[in-house]
Amino acid sequence: MIPIAPRVRRPAVAGSFYPGVADNLRAEVEAQLNAAIEADLPPVRALIVPHAGYRFSGPVAASGFRQLTSRESGGLPTIFLLGPAHHYPVRDVALAPYDRFDTPLGSVPQKKQVVEDMLRDPRMYQPIASAHDPEHCLEVELPFLQMVLGDFDLVAMLCGRTDIDRVASDLAVRVGPDDLVIVSSDLSHFYAYDQARRLDRFFLEAVLAGDFEQAAQGEACGLQSILILMRLAQMKNWRPTLLDYRNSGDTGGDRFRVVGYAALAYTD
Repeated sequence: MIPIAPRVRRPAVAGSFYPGVADNLRAEVEAQLNAAIEADLPPVRALIVPHAGYRFSGPVAASGFRQLTSRESGGLPTIFLLGPAHHYPVRDVALAPYDRFDTPLGSVPQKKQVVEDMLRDPRMYQPIASAHDPEHCLEVELPFLQMVLGDFDLVAMLCGRTDIDRVASDLAVRVGPDDLVIVSSDLSHFYAYDQARRLDRFFLEAVLAGDFEQAAQGEACGLQSILILMRLAQMKNWRPTLLDYRNSGDTGGDRFRVVGYAALAYTD
């Protein structure tokens, strides 16, 4: 019998959003992690991190991932990685029908049995390769995770306008004590610098206060994923901490049309 080759999700933005050569990528991620500050936090259960090109949002993302460098784990963690679908309309949650995600740093296996079990409920989850193939928001987080965690399993989730409470309740059962939830999201888009800061402050204050209704009125491309995490955090009694906030006007772009970036950690 001829073995069937595993399905692989190839990198879509290596060489554009981040370096496509392994040594260069490793050096850039390491430099950004080293420049970030390790906060004195209880064990981290979830992160919100941005997903633009590393030149712009990498330092802010590193502020989140830096909190995982001293993480103690009793087993191989599963990373539930949530974000928006930028290129394909997703109604509920699109899972990735792949055995692994490749980056220049190597392969990240998907937790196949978890994905298959989630797909038993088509009211929440569907396998949509065409949503994942061109999508950058999950891909750009993987090299950071590879550098700070080494080995881990992945559940890749692109979230549309789904039943937030239902998805959060499902994740509350699935996320184990060694696992992490990572939400990939930028904040406001293409406002002038000062207006963007005001809008982002309004949104972040709501997230930090656990004010679901006010946060739902805010601006973030991964809003649905953030709201799912907020509900999940209520169920798990996790508390958020703001680690870093900047926008593209701070990190390398002009100040006329900026994109906001924040890193938050949820802890016990």
